[in-house]
Amino acid sequence: MRIYSSYSDSELAFLLTQGDELAFTEIYNRFYGLLFIHASKRLNDEEEAKDVLHQLFESLWVKRMQVAPDGNLSAYLYTAVRNRVLDVFAHQKVENKYVDSLQDYIDQDHVLTDYLVREKQMALLIEKEIDALPPKMREIFILSRKENKSHKEIAIQLGLSELTVKTQVKNALRILKTRLGLVVYVALLFKTYR
Repeated sequence: MRIYSSYSDSELAFLLTQGDELAFTEIYNRFYGLLFIHASKRLNDEEEAKDVLHQLFESLWVKRMQVAPDGNLSAYLYTAVRNRVLDVFAHQKVENKYVDSLQDYIDQDHVLTDYLVREKQMALLIEKEIDALPPKMREIFILSRKENKSHKEIAIQLGLSELTVKTQVKNALRILKTRLGLVVYVALLFKTYR
């Protein structure tokens, strides 16, 4: 009967390439503790270190034919752990970028939604105040602002003088400025004169 604990790393590596499960068990028992400490120090997370080692030993068994039987088994295992730790960091970096990107999207969506709600509320307020204007003034203002007609076009359409139209638009803006405040007035003013 073989006593695997007495075998060198090279002998265990050779037996592993031959599919010897007991050699694999001895490698696992011999290196797990040291590799775990190595991985935990790098990752600062014992559960993540256990996952890394589980994957490492699973891969070692699956790829046992690729292990160099005369190579340095401990160096091979430490390198494999280091590479897996680097993979974890790379994956976390991608994951963090994705989470940050998603958070930016959610934040922007929230801002956009808030803006759209405020814009709708503002539009309803403006409509309410325009509807409260005297009928002829309201008609002239709507032709000027909503249908984008010039003072001359409105005067011709309604059979009024251009000066009357201009005065009615000015009076409507003055009334709306009083009722709605300066910010809305400025927005309406930019839409006024062409």
